[in-house]
Amino acid sequence: MKPFIIIGSGLAAYTLAREFRKLDKIQPITLITADDGSSYSKPMLSNALSKGKQAQDLVIADAPTMASQLEINIITNTRVTQIDPDHQQVTTTNASLPYNKLILATGANPIAPPIGGNAAGETLQINNLQDYGRFRERLENARSITIIGAGLIGCEFANDLVAQGYQVHVIGMGSTPLDTLIPPAAGEAMQAALANIGIHWHLGTTVDAIDHASKGYRVSLTNSKSFATDLVISAIGLRPETILAKAAGLDIQRGIVTNRYLQTSIEDIYALGDCAELEGQVLPFVMPLMTGARALARTLAGNPEPVVYPAMPVIVKTPGFPLVIVPASTGEWRCEPTAAGLRCLKFDAAQMVGFCLGGDAVSEKQSLVKQLQR
Repeated sequence: MKPFIIIGSGLAAYTLAREFRKLDKIQPITLITADDGSSYSKPMLSNALSKGKQAQDLVIADAPTMASQLEINIITNTRVTQIDPDHQQVTTTNASLPYNKLILATGANPIAPPIGGNAAGETLQINNLQDYGRFRERLENARSITIIGAGLIGCEFANDLVAQGYQVHVIGMGSTPLDTLIPPAAGEAMQAALANIGIHWHLGTTVDAIDHASKGYRVSLTNSKSFATDLVISAIGLRPETILAKAAGLDIQRGIVTNRYLQTSIEDIYALGDCAELEGQVLPFVMPLMTGARALARTLAGNPEPVVYPAMPVIVKTPGFPLVIVPASTGEWRCEPTAAGLRCLKFDAAQMVGFCLGGDAVSEKQSLVKQLQR
């Protein structure tokens, strides 16, 4: 019996394997990963420092343990170099393997900003366990940290670092933090709250150059300002990993295009998680990944189930100003202050389609989710 092949070993890949095994104990599954296959929670990376975690502390289970638990074959430290849909096989750096169904859970890669300077290549990007390990090593001799990107991950890392006594600079092109996710009023409230705990904001600008200095680096901004720092982290966003899929002839737009069953443009090939695009949306968050994995498991087990996303709150891990967001692509924000925070609701006509709760207003999450799901 030809196996189902899953490419990737992140949360999407392991969740799908776990959900499928609840439904089918017989079908062989082979998981191929370019790293060591350790199971860990990627969202933990941005606040692991304050929890005192080294990279190895974040590992939930190694590859042999996962293979035993899920009754699957895991091939580690191996890259898939080609997909052949006509013959239903993949080629790796070691062999060619046939598949019955192929699931792409290849994730997303950090976007590299165009930066000049003789030290631009020394900027850190933290997208996996190995990256986090390098970050912890370089942090040992650093006191001033600069983060390029004022989005969700950049803000979470900034709050985590400043809480541990580091001097933190955050650079963002928008006029407020998280400007693509939350309304300006919420961004202003977040900016003020995190400034109060020590974060230095450089907004409405970006990095022109990073150069070596007598000690550490000098960061030069496009607004002509510059400052010294010991370490620079780039967190400007992620781009779905689509190289293999594109070479195989799959439909690619922002991500690997799928239908509601997470099926790509080629039969028997599916995409899940950060690499997938469904109805024009790439949703790099945990809840849509988990929802998609459960639906896809049922589809692969012979009971086709379309993905239907419920209201999915995104919790931003910034204790200096807690945020809970249900994003919505359309509508108009209406914001009002609370005792120690902000409540912003998004309406499309008379219907609430999303919300952003900051500070003490995060306690309203459950009641507002229920309203969205009616």
